[in-house]
Order: sequence, then C-alpha cells, then structure tokens
Amino acid sequence: VQLQASGGGLVQAGGSLRLSCATAGSIKNLDSMNWYRQAPGKQREWVAAITSGASTNYADSVKGRFTISRHNAKNTLYLQMNSLKPEDTAVYYCNLRMGYPLYDYWGQGTQVTVSS
Repeated sequence: VQLQASGGGLVQAGGSLRLSCATAGSIKNLDSMNWYRQAPGKQREWVAAITSGASTNYADSVKGRFTISRHNAKNTLYLQMNSLKPEDTAVYYCNLRMGYPLYDYWGQGTQVTVSS
C-alpha cells in the first residue's frame, strides 16, 4: 500500500487548506485512516481519524476547525483545515492502519505553514 499526501502550502492565519492523501494498493481489514503532524523540534502528534465505519475523531487542538473525510471510490483521504493558526504549522502525514495484527502505512508528508 502506498500513500501520497498533497495540498500543503503557505497560508495566512485564519485561512484554509485542504490536504489530500491518495492511496494505491489493496486495502483489507481497514481499521482507520489518520492524519498526524510534526512541528519542528516536536514529536509527531495525532490530528484526526476516520474509522472503517466512517466515525471521526479529532485532537482537541483542531476540533471544530478541521474535518477529516474519505472518498472511497477515489481511494482518497482528505483533511479540510479552516481557521488555521500559526501553531498548526507542521509537516502533515497521512496514515492507514489495517490488517491483523494492525500495521501502519505512512505517506511522505506535506508541509503546512501558517503565517501570523
């Protein structure tokens, strides 16, 4: 399974971006798809998840501003980011978790920079 993230860029505070993550390969026993991010000098942190049943969960820091979704026919994961803040600046990674036992697949990351 391969994941390709895109859609990052430079945006002013208060602006919006939509990240995409295209997946290729056979997906079986899907547990969830997730977005993570890693800011300079910080550990990678979980941002949002969408389960195989399409339930969604968000980190408190992005709740109400970010929306995760999945287009099954296009095999693509999205992250709509609104009301962006400078503290959202990070490299964003898409993640697919599947299989027994669970295994994580990662995309290459896309840079999001929010200027104040």
